[in-house]
Amino acid sequence: MGLAIDASCDLPQAFLQKHNIAVMPITIRVDDEIFLDNRSQVELHRFLDRNLGSRSHSAETEPCSIEEVQKLFLDKLVLEQDCVFCLTITATRSAINDHVIKASFAVLKNYRDVRERNNVTGPFLMRVIDTRSLFAGSGPAIVEATRLIDAGEAPAAIRERLTYIANNSYGYMLPRDLYYLRARAKKKGDRSVGLMSAVLGSALDIKPLLRGYRGETGPVGKVRGFEHGAETLFDYAAKRVHAGLLVPAVCVSYGGDLAELAKLPGYDGLRAACEECGVELMEAPMSITGMVNVGEGAVTLGFAAEEHVAEF
Repeated sequence: MGLAIDASCDLPQAFLQKHNIAVMPITIRVDDEIFLDNRSQVELHRFLDRNLGSRSHSAETEPCSIEEVQKLFLDKLVLEQDCVFCLTITATRSAINDHVIKASFAVLKNYRDVRERNNVTGPFLMRVIDTRSLFAGSGPAIVEATRLIDAGEAPAAIRERLTYIANNSYGYMLPRDLYYLRARAKKKGDRSVGLMSAVLGSALDIKPLLRGYRGETGPVGKVRGFEHGAETLFDYAAKRVHAGLLVPAVCVSYGGDLAELAKLPGYDGLRAACEECGVELMEAPMSITGMVNVGEGAVTLGFAAEEHVAEF
């Protein structure tokens, strides 16, 4: 059994390589420049080194097309595995989930001929899971998938468990630049970040804490100053770690040089809580897609836990 994810699911490259996780890429166009977001560190650094800054909010993003998903599976994955789980960021914010579902019809219709030509026998299963979250918030379901596969669980049991984890995954984001976030939202026709809130928030250095949960995204709190916001978010996550998680992992991503993450206030406390409770703290650079959509310097954090009220 294997896994495929879309590029905007934020997890460390070493983790993806260890578990042989296929990445469905996203094409980014910023003016006349094209970037292929496939979680490649080379492409990520090329994007960061270009200092595109304020221009990125006007970027066009193209998720892996139906035809490209079909090609990935029929040229490669159906020959390497007998069952592949595809995990994507929430369908309410990206077309990738819909593309993968539509591609699956052709894959399941045509895989037999491909496998027979290559002397591969037996049926092939393809299952699509909507993580119902964004960026690092998609991480817990993917981590759980690797645990279940390593434990030799049956596909039906894995699908049921991943659906449960997706429904109980919490993804949080702290943006650094509200003007950028508002410009990007306007570009996409999203009215969730109004001009006045962006102007007032920037003038007073007030940042919203945003949450992705069960396909819905929106603010759950406000903090004054980015560093104070980071401390508030990390302190909250540390408390949830102590309260108990459904998957023993906290996923964190940063929109820039990952070395900056550990310098933020409260991060040492989160790391200590994870070590004390046997929870893996998984750090990853934010995808190019993530930075285009929410701005460089943003923090996202994800974990899976029983339903609870967030208090900020």
